[in-house]
Amino acid sequence: MLTDIKIRQAKATGKTCKLTDGRGLYLEVTPTGAKHWRYRYRIAGKENVYAMGNYPEISLQEARKAREDARDLVKQGVHPAHIRRKNQGEKEAGNAITFKKVADEWLVKKQPHWSPGYYARIKDGLEKNAYPAIGKMAIRSINSADILNIMREMEARGAETYAMHLRYWCSAVFCYAVVTLRADSDPAAALKGAIIRPKISHSKAMNAADIKDFLRRLDGYGGNLTTIIILRLLLYLFVRTVELRKARWEEFNLEAGEWLIPAERMKKRRAHLVPLPHQAIELLKKLNAITGSGEWLFNNSRTPGERIGFTTVNRALEYMGYPSGCWTGHDFRATASTRLHELGFASMVIERQLAHVEGNATKAAYNHAEYLQDRRIMMQAWADWIDATRKED
Repeated sequence: MLTDIKIRQAKATGKTCKLTDGRGLYLEVTPTGAKHWRYRYRIAGKENVYAMGNYPEISLQEARKAREDARDLVKQGVHPAHIRRKNQGEKEAGNAITFKKVADEWLVKKQPHWSPGYYARIKDGLEKNAYPAIGKMAIRSINSADILNIMREMEARGAETYAMHLRYWCSAVFCYAVVTLRADSDPAAALKGAIIRPKISHSKAMNAADIKDFLRRLDGYGGNLTTIIILRLLLYLFVRTVELRKARWEEFNLEAGEWLIPAERMKKRRAHLVPLPHQAIELLKKLNAITGSGEWLFNNSRTPGERIGFTTVNRALEYMGYPSGCWTGHDFRATASTRLHELGFASMVIERQLAHVEGNATKAAYNHAEYLQDRRIMMQAWADWIDATRKED
């Protein structure tokens, strides 16, 4: 029987020698002094030797445990080396199955069932937040702490709700990996509730003084001209920020003074016609000289070929001196709705211009040009009223 002292004291003798422990286990000492664990066994009358590793990386106790495991396999007629190669192959294959690989496959399967906007939002969320941290990791190796670190980073930058969505998307990817036998569990499931949803801040309306102050600050804003134009257009047209941010030049007819937003980009999946006041047309002509050769009205200055980012409007408001959350792009819609009712315009005309249409069967024949003449008058009156606020004391 071998002992730790005997093994440590074993020296090279100029030839390979064997120190026997028992039950087929022995330590092979080479002429260079290297020490290798070996296990000799027989299957079908033929002698075989199983290389189990080196000393001191594998201790005497560990070598004896490995021998007993190997003996159990031999009793079943299985070569231990065959099982090791199989396990190693499975491990290497598992390492090749990364989170990104599974997530990309999941996205492809889900894409036909989602709207283009929802698909793009999830894909963008994974690419910007999950992939940099865990995209290259083997999906079986990812634990809850890895996901929580991503969520905490998002929370730190004020994206709590986005972090909650990301946890849900990651959870769906892990569940897909489980049902396709490439993961054993969903580590994101345990993190439900790890981030507290921030209190919802409902849209608020600007009064005339607020609008005058906004226009004054915008006049002094030193940012990109395209950012100034999108802020002015949001005030004049009161569309959803995403609708203007993703606008394409092909949707506009400046001669007719109209912007037709296709159904696939509208919240209610119905085409929406926006009559353009002359103030908006002048802004669009200026913008066309800058971005008219491309597809988008508002290009991303950092990523050529992409549209402006979804945080640009709110960040610009902060740069103009407004505290975070004081005003958002969506507040322009609340402003128009409140002030237009005060100016005496019919509710049905205002609601139609806001694209607030019920989804019941009686609205199935929705016409995007309904009340068009009334809406043209209203939109021009609204733009004129905004400009008039500059002159108020």
